[in-house]
Amino acid sequence: MKDVQVDVLIIGAGPSGCVAAAYLHKHQVNVKVVEKNVFPRFVIGESLLPRCMDHFEEVGLLNALIAQNFEIKSGARFIKGDTICEFDFAEKYTAGYDWTWQAPRADFDFALTEELKKQGVDIAFNQEVVAVEFDKDGASQTTVKTENGDEYNIKAKFIIDSSGYGRVLPRLLKLDKPSTIPEHSSIFSHVKELYRPQGTEGTFITFDVLDTDTWFWVIPFSNGNTSIGFVGKTDFINSFEGTPEERLAEMLKKSSYYYERFKNVDFLFEPKIIQNYSKSVTQLYGKGYALTGNSAEFLDPVFSSGVTFATESGLKAAKLITRELNNEPVDWEKEYAEYIKKGVSVFASYVKEWYTGNLQTIFFEGADNKEIKRQICAVLAGYVWDETNPFVKNHHRLIKTVANIIRLEKRSTQ
Repeated sequence: MKDVQVDVLIIGAGPSGCVAAAYLHKHQVNVKVVEKNVFPRFVIGESLLPRCMDHFEEVGLLNALIAQNFEIKSGARFIKGDTICEFDFAEKYTAGYDWTWQAPRADFDFALTEELKKQGVDIAFNQEVVAVEFDKDGASQTTVKTENGDEYNIKAKFIIDSSGYGRVLPRLLKLDKPSTIPEHSSIFSHVKELYRPQGTEGTFITFDVLDTDTWFWVIPFSNGNTSIGFVGKTDFINSFEGTPEERLAEMLKKSSYYYERFKNVDFLFEPKIIQNYSKSVTQLYGKGYALTGNSAEFLDPVFSSGVTFATESGLKAAKLITRELNNEPVDWEKEYAEYIKKGVSVFASYVKEWYTGNLQTIFFEGADNKEIKRQICAVLAGYVWDETNPFVKNHHRLIKTVANIIRLEKRSTQ
């Protein structure tokens, strides 16, 4: 193949790359997307947050997604023993979308790329980035290998790495660093529900909390399939023996709420296992590149932050690049790194406090405080950059403080 020259190369055609590409294309920026896989392809991250709806709408991708009739997600349910805590996105603190989707990512991402292709965006599938070199001015030359093993070069003024869990630039530029999120692993699959319960019970996304460190997700899709999976400490996941099917089937017995619903259901594919999945990087940008979504930070999935963080960072990077290409000044540290880190920090606090038990105390023992619930609901909806929300602005200490108050009040009544 001949070498290619573009303004912006985007690595990865997931939600982050698609949102970035849609924005850049809309603003007459010459962009090329390179994707290692062939779509549709399976990927985890099937539960979205309302915040990402703003992004899809802004770049002109929302209507194409609405046409797919994915399952509407209007909130989330958390179960622990006999206690149920439900969040309704319509009752959140921050203004914005009060719904989103739970959808098979193979179908969701395919719908995005098909719409981009209709709009004229150049997307190359089954092509792998194998090397990259940067000049002092940030211009780059990326070596790409095709499905036939041939190689060609893409010269670009800027690279957006939206490669997700593939983490292309972090690997090539040695930017990885250990995450501060506790080490957990997951095992998951899809099932076909022939006897799904009617009404809300059959469609509500639910997190069945078995203990402080272990939980089971249930994400029903509109096509009749359901995503199920366990998250727990790596030692717990590895304590089950046998094939992946045998391990997941045995683990299902741990969920008293869902075991009867799923005990005889066949897995649609061999359960997949991801170990110690949380990742981090030493920097979010450099001269001539930006890392977006899971390519930058891969957080624990307990609050479904993946796609929202991906689209938020993808759109932000695209906007800053457009300005820079128009010779406008851009402060990447302040306008990108600090901004993205604020949101990541909020999400990370909630993940950490979930596993300390503090957030679970609020969910299952203090959820009757409607104002606190509204403020936490806004975080669960993805509005983690709204610093008028006390549970965003004071996320480092407020969760622990409220949990301690709940425990003290409980002791005083005993």
